[in-house]
Amino acid sequence: MTTTSEAVAPTVTPAAAPSSKNLLRRLPITRYGLLLVAGYATSIVLLSLVAELKGADAFSVLQTIWQTLTNADTMQQAVLRSVPVAMAALAVAIPARAGLVNVGGEGQLIMGAVGATGVGVAVGAHVPGIVSWLLMCVAGMVAGGLWGGLAGLLRTALGASEAVTTLLLNFLANDVMLYLLYQAWKDPNGGGQPQSRPLPHAAVLPKLFGSQLNLGVVIAVLATAGAWFLLQRTSWGFALRVVGGNSEAARRGGLKVNRLLLSSMIAGGAFAGLGGALNLAGVETLLRPGTTMTFGYIGFLASFLGRGHPIKAVLAAVVFSGVALSGNWLQINDGLDGSIVDVLLALVVAAPLVVARYRRSRP
Repeated sequence: MTTTSEAVAPTVTPAAAPSSKNLLRRLPITRYGLLLVAGYATSIVLLSLVAELKGADAFSVLQTIWQTLTNADTMQQAVLRSVPVAMAALAVAIPARAGLVNVGGEGQLIMGAVGATGVGVAVGAHVPGIVSWLLMCVAGMVAGGLWGGLAGLLRTALGASEAVTTLLLNFLANDVMLYLLYQAWKDPNGGGQPQSRPLPHAAVLPKLFGSQLNLGVVIAVLATAGAWFLLQRTSWGFALRVVGGNSEAARRGGLKVNRLLLSSMIAGGAFAGLGGALNLAGVETLLRPGTTMTFGYIGFLASFLGRGHPIKAVLAAVVFSGVALSGNWLQINDGLDGSIVDVLLALVVAAPLVVARYRRSRP
């Protein structure tokens, strides 16, 4: 009896055609990136429409913005202006890890400038420059930290909303500054203007390599790195994330929630106070009304745009500073009013917010 065996040909399954979703994943740019580009393109169109409605030429407006953002001198000004904005953004980002909303960056900047002015004017002429810079930075951080800690204490001791108390403390900080400028600290040689005596020359932060930038930029970069390290690489930063995720679970797990909340507000206020000190010692050189120029509120937006990440928040602060400078040139070159700056900032923030909302709504 013989057996025959027949060879069975292997079954070949045809390759499935790649779906558009898979193709999109293989692209060097993600779907989020494409949507973000589309969002900002829409923002440019909207800005052009606003410019036309205000009687300006849309092409000229866009050209002014481009020339401003690509000019080396203007970018130096933007980086210099971003120092207090970036520190105010960190003042928001740090408490945000613990689930707190710090709207008090403006007041903490002011108090930092007040503290730095008191120390700089008092001892700046009697100590070496590096000592006066250090003392002013420390004074600014202490003043800002205490101001932020006051809101934190009201939250932990009385249950008062830090979003409300920090906002109200902004106005109180401005009143404290105005009282000093009209009374004890008023410069007798200031022509009757409400301003402090100028800092001694030795107390002013030096320029970097003959540029418009000063030592405050380097200090701000180091401070940003320090904030990132505190939040990402320390047990304190991890504990803040736990508290921000679920404060009740953190409390049951043995964490001292109130102490962590208070320390986050103090730390945030200290960073903002440092920003006020650096702005005073590097740019203003004397205390006057409007010293902070709403930097604290712009810092809040920068932190929001950076999603609470210290480095992203600081980069957003630089972008916002460049946008604000573009708004100034739009007023000069194209005859637009000051509200164009608010329109620009709103469009910069709106695009990623709409895209993020779209991402959350999709499965």
